[in-house]
This record gives sequence, structure tokens and C-alpha cells, in this order.
Amino acid sequence: MTSSQRGRGRLAAVSLAIGALVLSACSSGGGGEEDPVENKPDKARAENYSLGTAADSTGPAAEVPGAKKGGTVNVLQRDAFTYLDPAQIYYADMLTVQMLYNRSLTTYKVDDKGRVKLVGDLATDTGKSSDGGKTWTYTLKDNLKFEDGSPITSADVRQSVERLYSKWATDGPLYIPQWLSGEGQSFRKALPDGPYKGKHLPKDVLDTPNDKTVIFHFKEPHADTPYAVGMPNIGAVPSDGKKDTAEKYTNHPVSSGPYKIEKLNPDKSLTLVRNDQWDPETDAVRHQYPEKFDIRFGVQEPESARRLLADRGSDKQAMSFTNAVTVESAQEVAKDAGAKARTFLEVQPYVDYMAINMDRIKDKKVRQALAYAMPNDQILGQFGGKRAGQVAGNLLAPSLAGWKEFDPFEKTKKGNEGGDTKKARELLKEAGKEGQEIVYAYPNTTEYQNVSVVVVKALEAAGFKVQKKEIDSNNFSTEISKVDNGFDIYRASWGADWPVGSTVIPPLFDSKAVADGSQNYWHLRNTEVDSEIARILKITDVEKASGEWVTLANKILTDDVPAVPLFYNRQWNIWGSGLGGIKYQPVYGTADPTGVYVK
Repeated sequence: MTSSQRGRGRLAAVSLAIGALVLSACSSGGGGEEDPVENKPDKARAENYSLGTAADSTGPAAEVPGAKKGGTVNVLQRDAFTYLDPAQIYYADMLTVQMLYNRSLTTYKVDDKGRVKLVGDLATDTGKSSDGGKTWTYTLKDNLKFEDGSPITSADVRQSVERLYSKWATDGPLYIPQWLSGEGQSFRKALPDGPYKGKHLPKDVLDTPNDKTVIFHFKEPHADTPYAVGMPNIGAVPSDGKKDTAEKYTNHPVSSGPYKIEKLNPDKSLTLVRNDQWDPETDAVRHQYPEKFDIRFGVQEPESARRLLADRGSDKQAMSFTNAVTVESAQEVAKDAGAKARTFLEVQPYVDYMAINMDRIKDKKVRQALAYAMPNDQILGQFGGKRAGQVAGNLLAPSLAGWKEFDPFEKTKKGNEGGDTKKARELLKEAGKEGQEIVYAYPNTTEYQNVSVVVVKALEAAGFKVQKKEIDSNNFSTEISKVDNGFDIYRASWGADWPVGSTVIPPLFDSKAVADGSQNYWHLRNTEVDSEIARILKITDVEKASGEWVTLANKILTDDVPAVPLFYNRQWNIWGSGLGGIKYQPVYGTADPTGVYVK
């Protein structure tokens, strides 16, 4: 669909745990595991997504047991943050850091059992809909202030939305402006200069009748609005005409959260200090325990894991938002009994697939044969084994609301690690396609070259002939996004923007998304699927819709077999013994810094 949604698909590049990075994909099992990780989904996590009430949205956040005030949290990050401006944020590392200085209309409240509630953040609740789900009204809380002490009003929320219409605002999610003013890039025509020349969207599109009220008037019903306004760019940006410096705002976005930017040294470091204008009574999620966060860039994942495991000096008070334990240090961390109390290993909202080009592989039985033959567990082994991911049975990650275990090709069945080549051979024979040639494309990274070995071996054992096509990794995503790409199978991945299937099924499986540069990588054109997508998008109860998306995803997998789900990514995180209050943020797939404290 939009370039913004392609951005979310890129999120996983920051996050794949044990592979060697950039979602590029050395033997099966990750080099021997001391405490084997079960390949079982966390059902409680999948089932515990809900919309909170106004009471859930009130502050202060519940105190973290044992928490103390004071001290500095040192944060070790591989990559510098490309943007700090909430308008441009779409990657997991930036999504995480913005929680400390930026507040949106809604946000996610995660309890100590990992259950997630969407709650009001700047708003008093998750919104009230009318007009069949086309109109959404939000009321702002009392006593909200920016870091300079000026009050946050509905005009500042309007500013955060209208600046997304500017031509420079290209890297963040664009759901709200598109829902208000048109699909693709057409929405920009409604306000081509953003709010910077004194013009605003008409009141029948975006209305702010008083300082406390924001009303969105969408073209179509959108039950997911409470989640969409939880994205970082639907928050508050000063509307006084002085502080919003457009593209330059990224150098110092004005804080509405518990911390503010003290110093940014591009590509090297970022220092956040307490914002004394933040009122904890207005915030149901965040705390303000440490004096500051000292964030250092350029710390590679093997180095950060070694330092945090060693637990010496200032590294005792260190963590990382997204750096993961990698293959190089996996065994050491796994063997260290004392490190277990300061690690987590969680399934992320990112799924890796083997796409099947349905324009070229038209016979469903051949696609089924590919699905049965694919050696999921051996593929995962090239990334580091079970700590890098969980073998997938279906198209949606377990982190999505309404998710249920579903495994039509028996990928999680014990003993099926190498794929079911016997079943695949039978299907090929039934189709009269024994010896069918498959053109298999993959990036030219070491990891994916290793993956190609196990894939080719399994497919040949199943009766296929495989022609390998190695693609420059810098061009791989562009090449597979071409409709006439000349490949039969190739790896693709996706991450949901919020824990509902509406941010997965429409962009990946709607016929409208079969176009160069779009994400219907398998070229599925099914009018029944299109009709179901249209029907579910009109459901005004988001929790009911969540279950419908899961049902449709399972039907697509069994009826059409457009892809082989390979694995759900995992994040393996470690921190220093001098920190407490760190937990997993299941929506972003990262470490949550909002409750961390220095012991």
C-alpha cells in the first residue's frame, strides 16, 4: 500500500535477535543450547490485548516494586537514531526512545504479566466513535504541559497531524492523514504546505472546537482509530509558530513526556534528562525514576552483549533498547545462571515468510508441496536457532489480538524439522509436476547463502529442480517487489503496526496491493479475499474485527497457499545487574524503558 507501511515492514531490520543483523539471515540449533527454548507460542500474550477504560487511562502509573529515584541509565545502541521528530519515527529503536519524551493521544500499558491495554495518553480514553465509525472524538486531559511549561491544547494535536501533510514528512506512518484526506500520496493535496503558512484542514475533516477537544472526520469507518492515534506522530507539537521548525524539529522535539533532550551529538550520543513540567498524575504508563538516560551509538550487538554479561563498572547500570544477544555470545549468556534474572527472550510482532509467486506457480498442489517441503527449523538454525525465533505455523504473529494456534503444514510437529519431503513428493506426483524447476532468489549475505543450502537440499529431496538466483542484498527488497520479478520463491517479512490484523492482511493480501513496489509479494488476486477485507474493515468493533482477521488469514493460508510462514522473530535482551524495572514491550518488540530504575 503506502510507503509508510513499507517502513513498518522494515522495522524488523533493527530487531532480529541472533542472526547477524539487518534481517539477513551457523548450523541448526544455534551452536548448542544449554536450556532449550520451547517452540510454543505464549498464548497468554496473544490473548491479552484489550482496550482500556477512562479509569485505566488515569495516572499516576503503578509504582514499580523496589524502584528508587536517581542515577543514570546507560543505553548501548548499535545504530544512531535517524530521527527524533515523532513525525518521522517508524523503526523499533526510535519507537522505544520516543516513549520517554513524546506522548500520543493513546498508548500501550503493559502489566507485569505482559498483558497489554491500549489506554488514553494525552487523551482521557481511547476515543468515542459516532457516524458508524467515521467520526472519532478525543478529549485531552487536564494539566498537560510541554517542557517549557506551556499548556498542551487541541491546537497542538492538530499541529502534529497537519505537519504530516508536508512533503518532507515521508518516513512515519500516514494512516490518519490518508483516512482523513485520501489514499497514497493524494492526501497531501489537501494541505500541501502543512500548517506552516497559516492554513488548516477544514472543520468537517479535522475539528478542534475548543482547547480540549479533537474530532476526526474520516471518509470511511475505521475501528482501528484508537490504535492509529497511538502512533508517535499523533501527539502534540507546539502550534505557536516558533518551536515547530519543520524538518529541523528532529534536532530538538519539544518534550511532552517525563524526559527531555539535553544534548544530541549526531551519530555518537543522546542525553535525556528529567522534564520538570511532566505531571505523573496525567500519565498512566511512564515513570521518572532515573535522573538521566545516557545513550551511546555505534556499540555493535556482540560487544554490547559481552559488556552486559561481564557486568563491570558503568555497564552495571546499562541496557539496550534493541541490541540483542547474538550468536557470538549466545552460549556464554545461556550458561550463566546469574544472567537469567536480567534477560528476557520474547516473540516479536515480525514474521518471516518464503513467498511463492502465484503468477508463476499456478498449481495449488505445487504450492502445497513447497509448503510441506520447506525446512523451517533448519532455516531458523541459520539465524541462531530457537532463541532467534519461533517456527511459524501461520501467517500472523502470536503478538496479534485474537491469534490462535494454527499449523496446517505441521511445521511445529516434532520430527518435522527438515520439512515433510514425503508429503511434498506425493503432492507433486498428484499434480504431474515431478521435477518442476523452481527459481529461488535470496540476498547475497553469508546467512542467506547458508539458508539457500538447506532450502535447496530439502526441495530437491521433495522432487523439485532448483535454480538459485543470488541478489545483491542492497537491491533485494526492490527486486522482489517487482510484479514481473522472474522468481518463483523468495524471502519476505512483515511486522504489524499495531496488534490487529488490519495492518497485515490488507497490505499483504489485497489485490490492490499487486503493483511494483507494493507488498503483495505473492501476487494473490482473490476477489473473495478482497471482499472479506472490505467487509472486515467496516466492522466498528475492533475486538470483533481482530478475530475476523485471524480467521481470514488462516483461510488464505489453506485455500490459496501464497507463502510459507517460516518463523516469528524473537528478541533476546540482557541488561546490567544495577538496573531494575525492565520489561518487554510486546507491541514494539523491544525493551521497555518507561519503568527502569537504578538500584
